Amino acid sequence: MKPYILGAISCSLLALASAANANDRIKFDFWHGLTGQLGEVVERQCALFNGSQTEYEVTCTGQGGYDMAEQNTIAAFRAGEQPTIVQMYEIGTVNFMLSGAIYPANQFAKDHGLDIDWSAYFPGIANYYATSTGEMWSFPYNSSTAVFYWNKDAWAKIGKDHAPQTWDELGADLAAMKEAGIECGFAFDYDAWMNLEQFSAVNALPVATMDNGYGGLGAEVTFHETPFVDHMQRYKDWVDQGFARVQTQQTGKSLVQAFADGTCASMVHTIGNHSVIKDTQVDGLNWDVTLMPVIDVDNRHNSIVGGAALWVLQGKSPEEYKAAAAFLAYVTGAETGERYMVENTGYIPVTLPGFELLKNSGFYEQDRFRGREVAIASLTASDVTPLTRGIRLGNHIAIRNEIRTAMETFLSGKADVKTAVTEAAERSNQTLRRFEQTYRGAELP
Repeated sequence: MKPYILGAISCSLLALASAANANDRIKFDFWHGLTGQLGEVVERQCALFNGSQTEYEVTCTGQGGYDMAEQNTIAAFRAGEQPTIVQMYEIGTVNFMLSGAIYPANQFAKDHGLDIDWSAYFPGIANYYATSTGEMWSFPYNSSTAVFYWNKDAWAKIGKDHAPQTWDELGADLAAMKEAGIECGFAFDYDAWMNLEQFSAVNALPVATMDNGYGGLGAEVTFHETPFVDHMQRYKDWVDQGFARVQTQQTGKSLVQAFADGTCASMVHTIGNHSVIKDTQVDGLNWDVTLMPVIDVDNRHNSIVGGAALWVLQGKSPEEYKAAAAFLAYVTGAETGERYMVENTGYIPVTLPGFELLKNSGFYEQDRFRGREVAIASLTASDVTPLTRGIRLGNHIAIRNEIRTAMETFLSGKADVKTAVTEAAERSNQTLRRFEQTYRGAELP
């Protein structure tokens, strides 16, 4: 029986047992941005918390996606109707830090007696959510990073039993696969998190000035001046040569579907989809995950985190904060938080103790979960540097959209790669200047 099914049964029993006490509880709201099966996992965790004690009750409400969670929370705060806790994706960090709506996590923990060992968080995760001086303003919750998914049988057809470590090696492998009759050796979509941000991190390339924006609101993007341009030209050449293809719902099926059904032999994608592929793969698909390729195998750096953290909002009652503290202790605990999230999703543990707990229990030796530890190896491949701790740019979602537009433009032949990427950078910098003007005089913490 799958862990999340067990969780659902437990939730039902706990809910029945505690229903009589519900009216006496201190209630508070938690808004989250996950949908589908992942949203169900969060809802079950809330129910488990409610059933684990009789003093507090959390109401968990999905917002229909991370973007909507951010927009709805900002609007609710302005109206004085904000939740006590909200789950916010990593690229919303700068917006929340400057919002004036946040009760910083490190101060909240201190004020409410939460025993949080901030040093236990993996640096590649903690640094994305920390201030420039290392103070944690949110609680890392669901985390992922990018890995390379590969079909072992496809590589066997070209006489290899290992995945490529560099992009040049992958290119040579794809040429050999084409000769061997494999129609789609590699697939990708327009996602900037994988194609730009993870690529830049593992190769220690800047995305923007001022330490990728951590140094202040005056940062400008520079990805059009780095090997990212050559990387996109590589993608374009592979498509033209028939080695690779763009795979999206608009082209017939998603990137994950195309790998899981054996259509395409490899992809770079989030470890968060590891369980999805296990659940949806065709019978006999012989696959694995490994570190994503780099330019130089001797110069590999840590990848960066994806996912979201939990933020506490200002303006709530002492009673609600007391309840929120109990909830945060529950969802950040190694057993009730990290283990639950990892077993029921493709996400990874966010702390070293959480990882050790899973490893020592034999979690990564089980077929269903084997390979997930690669994400930890990726996040810890090097010491975190100013170029590999994350990206802190205002209105980051708009910049990601510019990367998507650039890729669509050069892959459709409407412009060459350099021109399309440069124009995306110019528009991104206009976005940054507007953001800086909006927060004129403010400083990033």
